[in-house]
This record gives sequence, C-alpha cells and structure tokens, in this order.
Amino acid sequence: MSADVRLYFLRHGLADRAEFDGTDDRLRPLTDAGRQRLEQQGRFLARMGLKVDVVLSSPLVRARQTAEIVARRLGAGDRLRDDPRLEPGFDTSSLAAILADLGDGDRRVMLVGHEPDFSEVIGEVTGGSMIVCKKGSLARVDVPDRDDLRGLLVWLLPPKAMVD
Repeated sequence: MSADVRLYFLRHGLADRAEFDGTDDRLRPLTDAGRQRLEQQGRFLARMGLKVDVVLSSPLVRARQTAEIVARRLGAGDRLRDDPRLEPGFDTSSLAAILADLGDGDRRVMLVGHEPDFSEVIGEVTGGSMIVCKKGSLARVDVPDRDDLRGLLVWLLPPKAMVD
C-alpha cells in the first residue's frame, strides 16, 4: 500500500464573465471582489493551520490567480506549479496521473481548478457523494491509498464560511 494523501480541492474564485471583455475564456481573471475574498479566505486557512506540501493549479488565469493568493497566505508560494491536467475536463484519470507523479513527501496536496469537474471527481472518489463546489469553496478528501482512488470527504467549506 502506498502512502496516504490529503487532497484539498479549491475551486477558483469569482471571475465574472460580464466584466471580462476578452474572447479567450482561458484568460478571464478574477474580479476585484474575487481577489479580496480569496485574500480573506487565505488568512482564514492560515489561522486554521492548514499546511500543504504542494499546490497544483490549472493554468487558466482565474485558477492561477486563486492559487497564487492562497499559496502565498499559506507560506507555500514556492511550492506552486501549473498542471494542465487541472484544466476543464479534469477527471479521475487526470487525478490518478497527478497522484502517480507526486513525490513521496507530497501528502498534503492542494488542487486548484474548475467546475463541474471538481464536484464530479470528488463524487466519484468518495463513492457517489453529490456535492457542488461553489466559486472559492474548499473540499478536503483523504485518500488512504493513492493507488486506489477511494477516499473520504472530510469537509467542504463554502466560501462564506472562510471570510473574516
């Protein structure tokens, strides 16, 4: 049995389409309100003592900005990496590949990405849970054996629960 892993699924923050005048949705950034809320959430997570070994982010701008803010607040800015497997279309095969590539010491992993992918993957990994990851929400899923992809949903924090 391989080492257990604690997964933190963080959906990107507020990125309003109405405020974005570009044509490439990959470049849509967080709104000012989205950045402010994530700063508050990052402070909350730091106060609660959340520790991560690595932060992996979808390379889409809104996800990368989310990851940068939260990783900095958690003192993990130097452990932030883009991972294209977290782009829209992320599924359990993508998760399995990410887990297979982790180092042995990477047991607390934050994944920053998108809907509906996160809710679907969490549901599959936890045996059929029906959840919805709102923008900025954070779910913790413990996977006892990273080779097996069966896990336990420990908690799901909506963004409003993580603000000052």
